Amino acid sequence: MPISDIVIKGAREHNLQDIDLLLPRNQLICFTGVSGSGKSSLAFDTLYAEGQRRYVESLSSFARQFLGQMPKPDVDLIAGLSPSISISQKSTGQSPRSTVGTITEIYDYLRLLFARVGHPHCPRCG
Repeated sequence: MPISDIVIKGAREHNLQDIDLLLPRNQLICFTGVSGSGKSSLAFDTLYAEGQRRYVESLSSFARQFLGQMPKPDVDLIAGLSPSISISQKSTGQSPRSTVGTITEIYDYLRLLFARVGHPHCPRCG
């Protein structure tokens, strides 16, 4: 049975004070609040840090030596979390037309993949 939610219990990163959350997976989620309420602490320092840490731990020791690893966040439990990427809020030098694919450079790899193994289809005749 697939996990349908991301469960966070006891998040205490920076100004978060023992927060418990249940977040739906595969949905667009928005954290809102006043300045200093812990939005970035929850999104970047807790969720992203744990997702990135788990992803890096799954790699071989050879691959891990080339990647920086974030420290384990101060949290009791995080369940249902997939590997994650993060894009800086203050990206400099980016075009207004930049996308997640171009900023993370995955777009170049997707173009190469489709060029090598893709099958063209005519939009009119199928």
